[in-house]
Amino acid sequence: MMEFPKSLSGSDSPLVDMAEFPSWIIFENEDLLILDKPGWLVCHPSKNGPLSSLAGAAREYLKADSLHLISRLDRETSGIVAIAKNRRAASIAQKAVENRLVGKTYLALLDGPVFGTISVSQPLCSDENSIVAIKDCCCMRKTSAKDARTIFRSFRTPSDKSAYTLVEVKTPTGRKHQIRAHAQWIGHSIVGDKLYGGDETLYLDFINNGMTERLLKLLKMPRQALHAWRVDFSKVFDVPEFVAPLPKDMASFAISEAVDISAAVCKNVI
Repeated sequence: MMEFPKSLSGSDSPLVDMAEFPSWIIFENEDLLILDKPGWLVCHPSKNGPLSSLAGAAREYLKADSLHLISRLDRETSGIVAIAKNRRAASIAQKAVENRLVGKTYLALLDGPVFGTISVSQPLCSDENSIVAIKDCCCMRKTSAKDARTIFRSFRTPSDKSAYTLVEVKTPTGRKHQIRAHAQWIGHSIVGDKLYGGDETLYLDFINNGMTERLLKLLKMPRQALHAWRVDFSKVFDVPEFVAPLPKDMASFAISEAVDISAAVCKNVI
């Protein structure tokens, strides 16, 4: 899988190599196409043509006029994206998501030592104090806040001395930027997060200038270390739980920083 390009900015992106696309396929049948999205690619079509997005590349692969994104991820979040090939499957899947019948688990690398399980129940709304329009924050304003709950479970052991922690993340609710905003709220932002880290001006710097050596030094990783790891549609489809192994960039960072990660998480990655 292509590594995150250091020159990538908010306005450009490499095109999908269709020869590589089949290696992203986790599962496929007559109803579903399950993909392991790289952390440099947008989900939705852009002005740069079909190969500039996951949805466009999927249409090229399927030779289909239309398809249905069941789940979507931020560009810099890697991992499982589910696509329905027909309206019937899309309707079943989307209703299952709305009724919280689809299990989803993420992996994230957090800044600082995190132990045990942390459950966060903090409503989210637009961050009016931010210089970035798309940023949300934890707030208690009843008129605009949306309920959000995130559960972080650490893989860290007491003997681990690393400055970072690998965590499993579950989201009983599915709000925009939920994991990233809640990670910031608990004081352990996701490694590489330009918007919800310690300095949101890094996001604007990245949009304007791409990934510079200065930014990489400050961020530690060129993208946010968040990965959609496991997705379970088994309550509505006769399919197994889907798993996308920890990607190489996150695994390499963890190894270089001596982060405590389990053999099960890293299987077939290192």
